[in-house]
Amino acid sequence: MNTGTSNNTRDELREAIIAADPRLSRFRPLPRILSHDEFNSGTHGWCELIGNYDGNGNLDTVDDHMRDFRPPQLSACNFFDIGTHGAMSGTYSLKLATRPITGHTAVGIRRLTMSGRGRVQLEAYLAFKTEATLGNDPALNTFGGVAWDGNLHPSEAQFGAFTMATDICGDGGLRYHTVARYQNTDLDNRLARQWVYPAVPEPTPREHFQGKVKLQYGADFTAPNPEDWHPFGEPQELCYNEVPTKVNWHYVRWQLDTEKRRNIELQVNDRIMDMSEVPVPPYEEGYDSLENLLNFYFSVRTHAPVRNFLYIDSVLISVDW
Repeated sequence: MNTGTSNNTRDELREAIIAADPRLSRFRPLPRILSHDEFNSGTHGWCELIGNYDGNGNLDTVDDHMRDFRPPQLSACNFFDIGTHGAMSGTYSLKLATRPITGHTAVGIRRLTMSGRGRVQLEAYLAFKTEATLGNDPALNTFGGVAWDGNLHPSEAQFGAFTMATDICGDGGLRYHTVARYQNTDLDNRLARQWVYPAVPEPTPREHFQGKVKLQYGADFTAPNPEDWHPFGEPQELCYNEVPTKVNWHYVRWQLDTEKRRNIELQVNDRIMDMSEVPVPPYEEGYDSLENLLNFYFSVRTHAPVRNFLYIDSVLISVDW
């Protein structure tokens, strides 16, 4: 038996099957697809992240900064000017929406486990927007140093950041996160358009329980100290498309290695950024109850008193194990 020929035939057949399926051909999956979530048909297990609570189910014991992340919801992208925009795939996408409170964050999380170690890849089509502001106030034509000129729109400076991240644990309680954040604006609402990563693991409910950390409502739960965020790659301008009611979908492909506990690379549209030197700091102490944890989350965070939205059309998670 010629194994090489057999493998080639298998790979060619697999590529042909993927290429013939319009739902999959827009992705570049690794050999094994763990999940393919097209939100036109439901939420597919992406749900709200909420902090841990005590044995009485008392939600007052949830950490202040985690108790109001708001649940993801299906959205037809309805806007005041055009009506229903719709998604890239059909009518509905998954929408994460903040409150109009500076610092507020909305999170959608997907919970899986690992049956092996090796490369893991998340692909998605997404778009980011702010809520349109309506009125007769001339001051609304300027925000964060951006003045409306028929092309640029002040709402672009009202969008803070969106984040893709993992929560991974295995091999006896070794827990860590990989994180990639698109920082559209800095905390002063100036356009930054920079990918960043945190150099510290995110605070946990156990650390709060142990008295090691206490964060306030609206704190950045991924890494609360702005000085812990660092840039990678060059600044990247995404397609906001002038006003808050035009939605253009961006392709993202993010790859990491759970065997080596490292990032590999991030692709956003036509740009591929090497993330192999981006550190992945683990927690110093081990965690119980999380063996083989493999969670993914998206979040959106506003830096202004304006609702920020992250729309996700579809997500595909694949592995090489």
